[in-house]
Amino acid sequence: MPRPPRPRGTLRYDKPALSLDELVGRLAERGLQIPDDARAARYLRNIGYYRLSPYTIPFQQRRSSHTFRNGTSFDDVLDLYVFDRTLRLLVMDALERVEVATRAAITDHMSTTHDDPHWYITADHFRDRSKHAGLLKIVRDTSANRLSAAPEAVGQPADPGGELPTSTDEALVHRSALEHYLTTYGSPELPPSWLMVETLTIGQLTSMYRNLKQRSDRTAIASSLGLTAPVLESWLGTYVRVRNICAHHGRLWNVGLGVYPAIPSSSTVSWLSGKDALPERSRKRLYPVLVSLQSVLDSISPHSGWAQRLSDLVSARPRMNLAGMGVPERWADDDFWTRHITQPRT
Repeated sequence: MPRPPRPRGTLRYDKPALSLDELVGRLAERGLQIPDDARAARYLRNIGYYRLSPYTIPFQQRRSSHTFRNGTSFDDVLDLYVFDRTLRLLVMDALERVEVATRAAITDHMSTTHDDPHWYITADHFRDRSKHAGLLKIVRDTSANRLSAAPEAVGQPADPGGELPTSTDEALVHRSALEHYLTTYGSPELPPSWLMVETLTIGQLTSMYRNLKQRSDRTAIASSLGLTAPVLESWLGTYVRVRNICAHHGRLWNVGLGVYPAIPSSSTVSWLSGKDALPERSRKRLYPVLVSLQSVLDSISPHSGWAQRLSDLVSARPRMNLAGMGVPERWADDDFWTRHITQPRT
């Protein structure tokens, strides 16, 4: 049963809208050092006061009055915002690789094992028929929207069978493979699996994976990513949340995710090796998500420099940042990381 909604508040919102100058003045009144008001106003105009304001919280001495600790400057807040932005981009880089690999793992296994490029149309592959019907509706709606929209760029299309255009000029601008399928083939009605998975969001992809009926299918797909089926299901659920935060440019470094990756119990899954490598206080933070991403990269991109870039970003940050992410002090000394991090930490 879905959780019932929480009750609405009873107060009336009556806070006035403030100009940029008034917002800068408010920060200064609360004790933030602002050497250049005009510069601060430019940042507030381009970032937004209410997007930047959560980054002031770690520097406040009293949450009730929002007053700042002595010596806190506007650049301290801005530096934390820039760090979080860089962290989001780094996490998105890993998420993209994991998401793309998951799409490929699902379609490759299901299409070849069941010898059917349109396997997903068959309801017998799924546990919940209503969810399967919802999947087909998503693909039908996407296809119908593509046909009712203006034609995409004219040129030689990328063939759904995988053949690339031969003309250099035409290879630069061409229709999507989905549009080519829909305007070329009359049946089957829906596109083959390798096109279908590209129409799904990561949330829809996760739901489809969870709904696969055969345990052997879920296990084989997870195994190709170096995981077990329960772990993949859990991690995908976390990645949906993390990706949504990153895609909407939200605060990531110390946000409460609400859904966290399961800690693998199988020795076949790449994971931290130290006894206290993941303290209890870190389990509800971002750190296990970072570990899980590197775990999948160990399988799908074992020579990736992602861990090194993470180390370069994190190791130069103050302890406040690491604590907010749940990163232990000597995190990079664990064997899980040392095989990827070659440069000495500063």
